[in-house]
Amino acid sequence: MDRKSYLEEIARLLRNHRVVALLGPRQVGKTTLAREIAKAAGKAVSFFDLENPEALAELAEPMLALGNTRGLVIIDEVQRRPDLFPMLRVLADKPRGPRFLLLGSASRDLLQQSSETLAGRIAYLEIHPFSAYELRSAALSRLWLRGGFPRSFLARGERESYEWRTQFIQTFVERDIPLLGAPGTPPPLALARFWAILAHVHGQLLNWSELGRAMGVSDASARRYTDLLESALVIRQLKPWHANIGKRQIKAPKLYFRDSGLLHAQLRIAQREELVRHPAVGASWEGFALEEVVRVLSPDGRDAYFWRTQHGAELDLLITARGKRHGFEFKRTTSPAMTPSMRHALADLELDTLTLVHGGTRTFKLAAKTEAVPISALVERVAALHS
Repeated sequence: MDRKSYLEEIARLLRNHRVVALLGPRQVGKTTLAREIAKAAGKAVSFFDLENPEALAELAEPMLALGNTRGLVIIDEVQRRPDLFPMLRVLADKPRGPRFLLLGSASRDLLQQSSETLAGRIAYLEIHPFSAYELRSAALSRLWLRGGFPRSFLARGERESYEWRTQFIQTFVERDIPLLGAPGTPPPLALARFWAILAHVHGQLLNWSELGRAMGVSDASARRYTDLLESALVIRQLKPWHANIGKRQIKAPKLYFRDSGLLHAQLRIAQREELVRHPAVGASWEGFALEEVVRVLSPDGRDAYFWRTQHGAELDLLITARGKRHGFEFKRTTSPAMTPSMRHALADLELDTLTLVHGGTRTFKLAAKTEAVPISALVERVAALHS
């Protein structure tokens, strides 16, 4: 797969910043992108993979190993050595010092706890699994079932894809999460069970008390486990939008798996026939489409919200971008129609556009500022809003 847009953005950031951090879960393709950047950079490249004992040994004395480097220095799995960040600041400030490309398997917020010394010198770019935006809607059905992790999406068959994802989940909780070093990390078996429970509340409001009871832990522990998985970039807590419109509004976040393939693995769904018969098919489809929109219009998720009042009016997704408010509804139907809830959202939130993403084949106007768009045309719609 050619991920040209990422390569161009990484090159641009490296021209403008001494340190660039690529963030994303393991196996999402960060190392492949870094090697492509290294190939384009030529000979002046130093590569350190902190999962390699030899690289760890070489960086035991980091100033000695990196003090005279030039060109581009790539450090993979940088979250394993948070003590490197103060030294990177010193090297980044040298007039003829190297530029650094850091690869990390944790969120910006978690990594920033260690990288505060690089403030003003570092730029972050989150790397996502394959998306419909990259594929231009090709193989959309396969992308929904398998998710976008390269080895899952490109697997020979459905069985191989499903097996890869189940192994990924096991390795993730047993090895990757503990290496993040987050305080209060639960034992792997407890976190694996909790992550599986979250699959059954995908697309729903989070209720910490219910999650805590299901796990036999406190509300605070349930919240901490959820925050940990979000920091590891595998789930999303979609924030509620609070507008001053004189109506009581929901304040709890909604939970979404960021990769539909991992959701299906947790639900033990391996084949498309199983997916379309599963009770969670609607929630899965909604989360898949929602994530495609968020990745393009709000890559870091900071401008993405949902809206719901206690009187029943709601909007699946609200994106604030470039001074405009874009609303999205997601309905797996072939007969989309305007609803009273959509009319309330359009008026109360003063939306600039409202898009109803559906499972049919036609694009048509529903009302002023409101359009029904099939998921197959979602890429073009989002690209138009992004431009």
